[in-house]
Amino acid sequence: MKQHIETSLIHAGVRDGYENKKGAVNVPMYLSSTFHQESIDEFGEYDYARSGNPTRDALEKAVAELEGGVRAHAFSSGIAAVSAALMLLSQGDHIVITEDVYGGTYRFVSKVLPRLGITHTFVDFTDLAAVEAAITPATKLLYMETPSNPTLGITDIRAVVALAKQHNCLTFLDNTFMTPLHQRPLELGVDVVIHSATKFLSGHSDIIAGLTVTADEKLGQELYFIQNSFGNILGVQDSFTLLQNIKTTDVRFSRSAESAQKIAEFLAANSLVEQVYYPGLASHPGYEIHHSQSTSAGAVLSFRLPSYEAAKALVEAMKIPVFAVSLGGVESILSYPAKMSHAAMEPEERAKRGITDGLLRFSVGLEHVEDLIADFAQALEVIAVKAI
Repeated sequence: MKQHIETSLIHAGVRDGYENKKGAVNVPMYLSSTFHQESIDEFGEYDYARSGNPTRDALEKAVAELEGGVRAHAFSSGIAAVSAALMLLSQGDHIVITEDVYGGTYRFVSKVLPRLGITHTFVDFTDLAAVEAAITPATKLLYMETPSNPTLGITDIRAVVALAKQHNCLTFLDNTFMTPLHQRPLELGVDVVIHSATKFLSGHSDIIAGLTVTADEKLGQELYFIQNSFGNILGVQDSFTLLQNIKTTDVRFSRSAESAQKIAEFLAANSLVEQVYYPGLASHPGYEIHHSQSTSAGAVLSFRLPSYEAAKALVEAMKIPVFAVSLGGVESILSYPAKMSHAAMEPEERAKRGITDGLLRFSVGLEHVEDLIADFAQALEVIAVKAI
């Protein structure tokens, strides 16, 4: 029976537990590095935990189901998942990648892959003609991040997939900001979906984790070979925690996204804020495309103040949010991309992407929205009084 994803969030990956694990409603933690074999001639399903562990397998099956894929793999971090997926490429291959991309991905693509003879071109993926112009005979991959980090740029997933098929390229998409609850890239033809599961899927700022999902079994097997070869697996306790936290994704994300819309509207109406980046605002250039491929505007927004001094004053005046790296937690998190998520990016490259000295990113948590808006109001008043 086909179920809504809200139901699958609760039960995916644990159904086998009801039947085969003494009726436990939670998958057990198999804290074992190795597994006894009954025969010298034929090994069982598990032998060494790097290659497979029942708890991690339950998580991977759950995530594959949630994304509508056939294989998922759990990694020790989001960037480990990104790196593993990119290691499917070979010397001489070329990547066309969105210029508005997470700083860790930028660092891996621009600093590590060239050592292996894998080249790249950063392009504005909101401009399909520019994406096509960047494709060469050596191009093997079109890499998307939508909404992108940190300026919430929107890529037309269907259009990029169609372009990739014309040129016999793979497509990867970082789905961290939307989760499978609100954006279904595999159903739109994407080959590999990537998550920093540290963020909304876990949602409690308690673990570091990454995921890849494929709709093609062969591609999934290739990713498993990379995972097993590099050994950058997610540990058992973190796999268990992520499985538990995934169950509440809907209620957490939906509440945060509802609040994000109200906060974005409040900030957009304030004269001290130069620009708000949030695809829930009709003024966002990607508004229509985003809502044609996603069912929520998400729980992350960015906004630009006129200067570093204004950004610094607001950060120091805010009382509720945590000022920290990361996003997607139950607590609201205020971040400064230029020195946090995109610190690895050269200043001139940040400037090209609109990551100014006055740009702040806000991940909306579960606090009452009226309290968050009141906190922003008093902080912006501080800036106004200081005439920064």
